[in-house]
Amino acid sequence: MTRLSVNINKVATLRNARGGNVPDVKLAAVKCQAFGAGGITVHPRPDERHIRYSDVYDIRDIVTTEFNIEGNPEEPFIRLVLDVVPDQVTLVPDAHDAITSNAGWDTRKNLAFLTDVIARFHDKGIRTSIFTGTDPGIIEYAARTGTDRIELYTEPYASGYHADRDAAVAPFVTAAIAAREAGLGINAGHDLDLHNLAWLHRQIPWLMEVSIGHALIADALYYGLENTIQMYLRELRRD
Repeated sequence: MTRLSVNINKVATLRNARGGNVPDVKLAAVKCQAFGAGGITVHPRPDERHIRYSDVYDIRDIVTTEFNIEGNPEEPFIRLVLDVVPDQVTLVPDAHDAITSNAGWDTRKNLAFLTDVIARFHDKGIRTSIFTGTDPGIIEYAARTGTDRIELYTEPYASGYHADRDAAVAPFVTAAIAAREAGLGINAGHDLDLHNLAWLHRQIPWLMEVSIGHALIADALYYGLENTIQMYLRELRRD
């Protein structure tokens, strides 16, 4: 079964818009797990405009499934991850002013840097994942870093899904095959939702994890959090 990891950044965005502690990010993490999520994802950024570094420490103690921390591996982020020791760290090359992650790593150009960072995380027993596009060459160099997994950046798939779902998913299948042949585990995330998730999973049934935040939290406004998580899990079970 592919793991559903719920990214709770948008819960923190709503909290920060008003101040105080409503909604409670820690309680949201507890509820997501109770409602069936297989993991919790957070993506702290330097400006702390949604998840704060303090949230990461608070959440670590209540995650009973799997804790995934995403982010750009600058030194403050690296220190945070080494201190918290999550189950997984996902390395994302997002700029400070990016609204959301919008590209994968150039693993050729950043091979030495990523290799060094991943070794530091492995010394602490933390599983690593590199955010990538679908270029098989990029995936080959990702494997050279020593990473355990990649996370496929699925925004291009989501953007093309409604026009031609076969064409949209084809490069992701090719990439997933290349990753599997290189001995890498495969995660996926970005703009996955109730419309496009099942088709991606059907074409790449060996996906180990999908990380979904924005769409899932938005759907929860209409359907309720518990029901929404169950709806996403059903999409992962569809044949």
